[in-house]
Order: sequence, then C-alpha cells, then structure tokens
Amino acid sequence: MAEKKSLWNTEIMAQALLDSVRKLDPRGMVKNPVMFVVEVGSVLTTALLIDNTINHRPGFGFNLQITLWLWFTVLFANFAEAMAEGRGKAQADTLRKAKGETIARRYTADGSLEDVASALLRLGDVIYVEANHYIAGDGEVIEGVASVDESAITGESAPVIREAGGDRSAVTGGTKVLSDWIKVRITSNPGETFLDRMIALVEGATRQKTPNEIALSILLSGLTIVFLLAVVTLQPFAMYSKAPQTVFVLVSLLVCLIPTTIGGLLSAIGIAGMDRLVQYNVLAMSGRAVEAAGDVNTLLLDKTGTITLGNRQATEFLTAPDISPERLANAAQLASLSDETPEGRSIVVLAKTEYNLRGRDLSGIHAEFVPFTAQTRMSGVNLPGTRIRKGSVDAIARFLEDQGSSLPQKVREHVENVARLGGTPLVVAENSTALGVIHLKDIVKGGLKERLARLRAMGIRTIMITGDNPLTAAVIAREAGVDDFLAEAKPKDKMDLIKREQAKGKLVAMTGDGTNDAPALAQADVGVAMNSGTQAAKEAGNMVDLDSNPTKLIEIVEIGKQLLMTRGALTTFSISNDVAKYFAIIPAMFAGAFPVLNALNIMYLHSPQSAILSAVIFNALIIVALIPLALKGVKYQPKPADALLRRNLLIYGVGGVVVPFIGIKIIDLFLVALHLA
Repeated sequence: MAEKKSLWNTEIMAQALLDSVRKLDPRGMVKNPVMFVVEVGSVLTTALLIDNTINHRPGFGFNLQITLWLWFTVLFANFAEAMAEGRGKAQADTLRKAKGETIARRYTADGSLEDVASALLRLGDVIYVEANHYIAGDGEVIEGVASVDESAITGESAPVIREAGGDRSAVTGGTKVLSDWIKVRITSNPGETFLDRMIALVEGATRQKTPNEIALSILLSGLTIVFLLAVVTLQPFAMYSKAPQTVFVLVSLLVCLIPTTIGGLLSAIGIAGMDRLVQYNVLAMSGRAVEAAGDVNTLLLDKTGTITLGNRQATEFLTAPDISPERLANAAQLASLSDETPEGRSIVVLAKTEYNLRGRDLSGIHAEFVPFTAQTRMSGVNLPGTRIRKGSVDAIARFLEDQGSSLPQKVREHVENVARLGGTPLVVAENSTALGVIHLKDIVKGGLKERLARLRAMGIRTIMITGDNPLTAAVIAREAGVDDFLAEAKPKDKMDLIKREQAKGKLVAMTGDGTNDAPALAQADVGVAMNSGTQAAKEAGNMVDLDSNPTKLIEIVEIGKQLLMTRGALTTFSISNDVAKYFAIIPAMFAGAFPVLNALNIMYLHSPQSAILSAVIFNALIIVALIPLALKGVKYQPKPADALLRRNLLIYGVGGVVVPFIGIKIIDLFLVALHLA
C-alpha cells in the first residue's frame, strides 16, 4: 500500500496544483465541454467584476462570491484530473535513461580502454564487453565468442552464442554477456539504435477512446448545449418582465445546470480505480486505463516470463541404450553441481526428486568442475579416471569424436523428439559413452489454464505472442490453453496485431515483461507490465502487476467494470441533480417580477441573490462531497444492464433530485445568518 500513499505525497500534490492552473489553457479545456463552459463563465464574470469595481457599480460582494466559487469549481476539477494523471508520465523516458546509464569500455587510439556513456558512442567505435556486463550499443562482434542473454530484447530466456564472423556476429545494445568476452564494433550512431526505434514506436502509439467514454462525452456535450440554450432564452424573458437579472446571475445559473458534478468527478472516479487496483498489487498509471479494462475484448500475453516461468527447467532424463536412468541422473547432477544457472539448479533438483540423489561430498575425491564457455558450449566435472560433460548436441558429439566414439542413434532420436515438443535437449556423456538427454522446457505457470478459461467465460479472447518458431509456440499454446498464438513475433508485429484488433472495434489488453514488448504495451488500451520484467516495459504500459501474474487481468477487468458502474451511478445523480437545481432556483429568481411564482418556491429561499449564490456554492461543494463515494466505488455486481439501470435510477436518480433541495436550503440559511446574501 506504500504506492497508494505516494500518490498523495507533497511533490505530486504540489505538481497537481501547478497543473490545475496550466490546464486552464482553453486548448486543453475545450476537450471537456462542460468544464470549458464553466471556465468561459468564470472569465466573463471576472472581467465584469473588474469593470464593475472600476466603475463603482453596486453588488460587489455578491459578484465576488459568485466569481470565486466559479473559479473554485474549475480549478478543483483540474486539480482532480492532474492528480489522476500524475503518475502517467512519459512512457519513453526510461528507455532514454537506460541508454544514458549504460557504461561502455571503449578502445582508444593507443589501444587502452576508457569508460564512456553509451550515448557518446559513435559509428565505428570498438568496445570490450566481458561476462556480467551489458553491451552498450548495436554492433558486430569482431573478436571473441560469448554467451549472450537477449531476453530483455527478444523476450526469450535461452542464451544465444555471438561470435566473430558468420551470421551470429550481430549484437544489440541492452543485452548482457553471460560468459567469456567479445570485442564489438558499433554499427549505429546515437538516435539510430534498436532502443531509439523502440522509443519511436512507443511515442507513436496512441490509445483509442473507450466506447463508454465516447458515449458520455456526447451525453455531457448534449446536456451542456440544452442548458445553454435554456439559460440564453431566459435573458429576453427577464428583459421583458423587467426582472433584475445580470450576467452574473445567468452565468451562475448555467454553471449550476450543466452537468458539472460528473464533469468534475470523472478524474476522481479514475483515481478510485487506481486505488482499488493497489489492493490487488497492481499499479495503474491512469484511471482511463482502468476504465478501458472494463470493456476489454482481446488479451495478448507474452510467452516468456508471462505465460511461462521465464527460465527453462529440467523435466525428464531420456537414456541411451543399455544405460539406466539412475546412472544418467547421477552423471547429470554431478555435471551441474557448480552450475548456478536456473537450468543447472533444476537438473540437480530433478535428480534429487526422481532418484533421491542428495547429500554429496566431493571434497575427498578431488572433483574438478569445468565451467560452461561459449567456445566449448558445455560444462562438467573431472573425477579421477572419469570425465563427465553436459552440453549441446554438437558440442557433446565433438567431445565423443575426440575419444573415437559417437552419439548413438537412440540419443539423436531423443534430441529430435525434444526439439519437436518445443524443448531444449542437453546431452550427457561420461568419458567416451553417451548416457542420454536432459529435456529442458519452458514451464507454464501453475493454474494458468484454469484462469484463462475464466477469462474466456468473461468473453475475452487470449492470444499468446512469442519469438519462438511456430512448432514450439503451438506446444506452449496448447499447454497454456490460449485461444490463438502469434509465433516469431518481432516488436512491430505485436504492435501491428494490436492495431488490427483495434481496427475491428475491439479494446485490447496486453501483458508483457520485456523491452521488446514496450511498443505493444504502449499501443494497447490496457498495457499490463510484469514487475519481474524490464523497466522499459513497466514504463511503456499503463499498469504494473507487482505479482507478475498474467491472469491478474481477471481482477483488473472486474475493477474496470466497477469503475464503469460507479461512473454510471454518479452520472445519473449528476443529471438528476442538475434538473432539481433548475426547478429549485427558477421560481426564486423570478418571484420578484412574478409574485405568483412564490407558490413554487417550496424551499422558501430568502431572495433571488441567496438562491443563486446557494446554488453555486452547492454546485461546487457537491463535487467535493461525492469524492468519497467516487473513491470507494459502487460495489461490483454481475447483474444484467436493465437491473443495474433500475438500481441507479432508484438510488442515485431519486437521491439526485432530493439532495439539492436540502443542500441549497441549508446553504441559504447559512448565508442569511452571516449576512452574505
């Protein structure tokens, strides 16, 4: 809940106060027609107040109060919106920051090394990168060979070999060298790298308005026009009846009648959705994203780290002819005892679990562990008279050939079967004998299939996206229970898929964890980044799941629907509230000219001035008063739309009619008691 607290810290609130003033720019305010009308009215009354003061016209106190309360209404609505948007900052900033923070070891003219920021690298520079360091820019390996982790870029967990010459010499900035070292010649200038292309894709992404947002905008605009026409027609009527109506009165009446309540509460409702998501360990960067979640049709899930655990795990031992499973497991475990990678640890655990191989003491037998290198592509252990190795098929085949042996046909069949199932085969050999194959595979997260079925029941179609080949993708998709998949997907492919879905009128949610997912997360209507993923992904999305659970979208969708219900309820209240204010104020305004209207002044408001001022104050304060309800939200109930409508009309419709009569009367009594009207 610490993040929830930070939403209201001093820095955010101070910035929101500044933004509430900046948002007075008419070019921005015009996007919200309701509050734009209030702003125009505030400007008009301010100008008239100054003019009346200069010319010593009467009514200064009343006019000043009206003007101040109008500005309070506008600024408070802007402040609420600024608070709601306070954490939705610059999706590409982290990508740029990451570029500047990467340090490169660049060769100088005399052959020495100097540390420079990646932003200073130029085309043709040569850098040195060793194990556990990041490659600072796009380039080509000109010397050395290394195992490279490209998961942050490709989304795939399996390391790749990069070496000088051939078609495996290209490297990407932001990837990490896991073993050995390489010299890299930079092949791009600043502004032309992979990360720069990512930034361009992120910044070029746009999120479409939700259907509910469009519908509400049309409704609010229509009501504003209707009440604007109604108020405008009152001026000729006032002139004809010689009722003492001023511009201050007419502007006040207009502001009270247009749906300022829901206009001012929209952002507060968004904050409510964000706060409720915090309870599920999900951080939302904007209320709009939470709202969009309530109408999601399609969910895109990245495979590695989202559907799968992100690291390959050993799942079975496949023996060579005449080799017992215990012997293979024993040798595989011995070769993996010094292997600290997730794959190596999983081999040790599998041998313990399946064959109870545990509690080894190698100190007395002079074990010499052989670490994995990119050159040999295998690791193992040397014991007196015994050499055990595990590694890729080609590496172990060469190891056996050096000893006058070869891989049995049965082992090659195991290798082909594992590859066909989308797994990774590791071959184990002892001296000149091939013992068998270790099957490494991506593990689908537990309970995922059942939760995806629940999403399907909610009408959400799931699509897995991965850089794997179609065969591997099909295996994982079937095991996870997704509806469809996109294989061999590049960052732009993912983004294009989202655009195609959106072109069909669908709202799309995307979950991902890699830098390669950033453009798609930015384009999606709901972009949920896994907290276990890269910082770039978390900045590109508009939500971050702290539990890194891709099916958390179920809770996100329910909260989104609750947000829509809350907004619908408060919209009903706002409209009823405005209609009630109309019939509460008009009789008092014209009672002086038409005493017969006193019969309709059922609240017995003190005077036309107190009626107007009370209504303006009530109009501003009701927004503040309803914020707790907006933050708490209307309880989510999976009821039919007609049942929800009847409930809203009964509770919030009737309440919206009754509350203004009571509130305006109380304020009227207060103003009279203080001699303010």
